[in-house]
Amino acid sequence: MSHPHTAEVDWEALGAALEREAELHAPALEEAAGWLRRLLGPAPRGGLPEAEPAADPAVTRILDIGSGPGVISCLLAHRFPGAEVVAVDQAPGLLERALSRAARQDLTGRVTTQQAALPEDLDTLGSAELIWAGNAVHHLGDQQAALDALATRLRPGGVLAVAERGLTVRFLPRDIGMGRPGIQARLDAAVEDRFTAMRAALPGTTSTVEDWPAMLSRAGLVPTGTRTFHPHHPAPLALPAREHLHNHLTRLRHHLTSHLGEEDLTTLDHLLNGDACTGILWRPDAFYLTATTIHTARSCTP
Repeated sequence: MSHPHTAEVDWEALGAALEREAELHAPALEEAAGWLRRLLGPAPRGGLPEAEPAADPAVTRILDIGSGPGVISCLLAHRFPGAEVVAVDQAPGLLERALSRAARQDLTGRVTTQQAALPEDLDTLGSAELIWAGNAVHHLGDQQAALDALATRLRPGGVLAVAERGLTVRFLPRDIGMGRPGIQARLDAAVEDRFTAMRAALPGTTSTVEDWPAMLSRAGLVPTGTRTFHPHHPAPLALPAREHLHNHLTRLRHHLTSHLGEEDLTTLDHLLNGDACTGILWRPDAFYLTATTIHTARSCTP
């Protein structure tokens, strides 16, 4: 996710924003889900590595850790039609959104929910052939211990997919015609400082080199590849993407006030002006580009 990180976040209040962000990423996530299905499905015919398996009888249960409003849960349910997908989150309001979304997509009964506080409740989730953890592990103090625990939830041959630390969203040129050029780089630096502070404040926080394939190996799994997917919406943006960026910048303006200079804060105020042609809701040069990196590993325990 591209939201600013804090130790205390009202995730339920962010439900609509999280859903809209995930929908912007949906084409790239569809591609990622296809890759996961190829990792778990029968060998493709004709030796073609990109062929789509005709079925996935081995995948009967999927855990979506930190599911939020269930966009990815539903996507995985469509991609693995023989599987129950369990959306796991600590916020009941987000789980309600997940069930509503599943109902709209005729997935009632196939997408279920489980409220769980992590990492305390990891041992209550049962087992699965596929575990998806999207931008969830970094909210836990001991990331290696979290991966170790998730690895124990995998059935033999199952895959753990961890989406962590892709690239932050880019949405404007370097020089936007107001303020000092390069505001996005300075926003990135401020968000990174805030992320570091968030990690330091987590209970039981442990410093580790964030080499995710190596961490998955230490969890007893066999790495099966890392791929990066690029959600991209070119200019001119449609209104939903513009509204998401306006919401994103509003939260940055609120959370990063003490991290930015007055000139950059003034530039953000201009970008948030809904009546000005220089605002993000109207600029013809606004675009949406980011990167989601997914690390995968397989359980080979007999």
